[in-house]
Amino acid sequence: MSVDPRPVLVFMFIISTCILVINGDTDPNDAAALKNLFQSMSSASQLNWPANGNDPCGQSWKGITCSGNRVTEIKLPGLGLTGTLGYLLQSLSSLTNLDLSNNNLGNTIPYSLPQNLKHLNLANNNFNGGIPYSISDMTSLVDLNLGHNQLQQGLTVDFEKLSSLSTLDVSFNSLTGDLPQTMSSLSSITTMNLQSNQFTGTIDVLANLPLETLNVENNHFTGWIPQQLKGINLQTGGNTWSSGPAPPPPPGTPTVTKGNRDHKSGGHSTSSGAGTSDGGKKSGIGGGGIAGIIISILVVGAIIAFFLVKRRSKKSISDVEKLDNQPLAPLTSNEVHEMNSMQTSSVIDLKTFDTSAATISLKPPPFDRHKSFDEDEFSKKPAIVKKTITAPANVKSYSIADLQIATGSFSVDQLLGEGCFGRVYRAQFDDGKVLAVKKIDSLVLPNDSSEDFVELVSNISHLHHPNVTELVGYCSEHGQHLLVYEFHKSGSLHDFLHLPDEYSKPLIWNSRVKIALGIARALEYLHEVCSPSVVHKNIKSANILLDADINPHLSDSGLASYIPGANQVLMNNAGSGYEAPEVSLSGQYTLKSDVYGFGVVMLELISGRKPFDSSRSRFEQSLVRWATPQLHDIDALAKMVDPALEGLYPVKSLSRFADVIALCVQPEPEFRPPMSEVVQALVRLVQRTNMSKRTQGGTPRAGDVPDTQDF
Repeated sequence: MSVDPRPVLVFMFIISTCILVINGDTDPNDAAALKNLFQSMSSASQLNWPANGNDPCGQSWKGITCSGNRVTEIKLPGLGLTGTLGYLLQSLSSLTNLDLSNNNLGNTIPYSLPQNLKHLNLANNNFNGGIPYSISDMTSLVDLNLGHNQLQQGLTVDFEKLSSLSTLDVSFNSLTGDLPQTMSSLSSITTMNLQSNQFTGTIDVLANLPLETLNVENNHFTGWIPQQLKGINLQTGGNTWSSGPAPPPPPGTPTVTKGNRDHKSGGHSTSSGAGTSDGGKKSGIGGGGIAGIIISILVVGAIIAFFLVKRRSKKSISDVEKLDNQPLAPLTSNEVHEMNSMQTSSVIDLKTFDTSAATISLKPPPFDRHKSFDEDEFSKKPAIVKKTITAPANVKSYSIADLQIATGSFSVDQLLGEGCFGRVYRAQFDDGKVLAVKKIDSLVLPNDSSEDFVELVSNISHLHHPNVTELVGYCSEHGQHLLVYEFHKSGSLHDFLHLPDEYSKPLIWNSRVKIALGIARALEYLHEVCSPSVVHKNIKSANILLDADINPHLSDSGLASYIPGANQVLMNNAGSGYEAPEVSLSGQYTLKSDVYGFGVVMLELISGRKPFDSSRSRFEQSLVRWATPQLHDIDALAKMVDPALEGLYPVKSLSRFADVIALCVQPEPEFRPPMSEVVQALVRLVQRTNMSKRTQGGTPRAGDVPDTQDF
């Protein structure tokens, strides 16, 4: 009797399918991200992850939890891990828990973090730099712990979308500045640890949050501790608080404080959630409040009586005052329209103020009597409008609305990069034009620095060179400072060298020489053509942008030279490997420190390595220290060449390129050549290359390299 084999085959197929599902390959993006993390951390012995593994879920890697073929958790605390976090974490779109606390990881926290995280713990590591702004869009975040690191700059996160955040810990860092007003949106926050930083200003913005535990010890906070916070687990030592009870506000005036413009002062809130010492049985106004009101009424009464006497004795003065008040009586329809369009009453007050010379000469403008903090701040900036009028005519003035529409409200999806001075966004306008918008960080150029910004725009607008990124426009509204540049579609040299993808091809040797020569010419222009000379101060591959034809364009030219305090901003972000030795010692940037930075970029071009790479062995972490001894040894030089070149380079050209590098990265600045000599050396190198091509005959292809004996 024959047996039909088909049911057996079907059963075997089902079983094999189940096995494949159980042990199936991890999502390729997740696998690539974990492999990049593994390589960046360089901690194989602690992790025991397979060096050539590509299936974290199927192979059950240590600390990795999966759901199906997606990685959902990475928990690797306390393993002594070193290195960095890599650059592919954003690919882990299903990751909800990332815990790398209590390790020795360093460098900056990458900007691109998994956007669907609920729990992020990077505490007790060696991370430096700033807190990435991208955390602002992690709307599912419940716990954020960045404590016990070396983080600097301000708390630049926009907390408006983080309504699920319940625990925030940034303690024991070196964070500076006032607490952002958007912290008032933290509707689920219960625990906040801000201790042992350098925060300033008041903590009024925290007054009405549902906090149960708050630690603000050892900062530079001032003002009064809000009454609402006194019933919680509160630690406030090591600050400069104002003594005594907070004074009650005068009757009829809003309870707005300098440190908290858009939020009620903690000491005067009538919120039902405010804690009181008697359990809330007493009325909202205590004895001190009543006394304050009585005193205020007496003072107001005395003032009224004083003016009544003055009016009777000096009627002529009152007549003049009556006449003065006429121009400031109800706003005209045009003024109302202007007020709505500007979205701030202070600018209208200034315009109204300017329309009456008599008012200025006879008495203070009426708005001084009831001026809020917003008006205080904007009244210090009457030059904003004037400076906008006198801004350079060769660049376009954009409105905030224009740039918001073009960048999708400065969406993370349009983010091109983030540097020392701010973030850069891709902007596409209605006419199809694509530009790059640099949003200057308010910590670099404060809201009241409009005069400095207009001067900055004016100076940069005069820089014109084929290898310098051109300034197209600017925006200065409502305290925001933005620069609009031409857009280069191929991205930065840093991305080409260090973040290759499947769509980009490695740079051939001729392209690398072309890039070096173009940037040398840009620096020659800044140093020796511009008068006075312009020191760039921030030469690095991330600031070298490439167009569709791989022509280089130096970005941020003039920015560091014309921003007050730029040196300190750059020094706070030091450690990238581009800084000349004398800059690290003195903090002073010169033409010769630019030459050194250019030499480091040339080293990147020749080796394909980063200027500083903590994932390598200690001897190889600093590119200059590792490469310099090998620059004049032809055998050693051949070994340090970027493997992506696949040996396709002329040996003599390589040697001459290395000679220029050796001159530029000399430790003594006086021995480094001026950029005009560097340009001449690179021009001779290119001329010899072209001459060699002509002697061989024919037209070589873009990737062809002439015979090495001809160089």
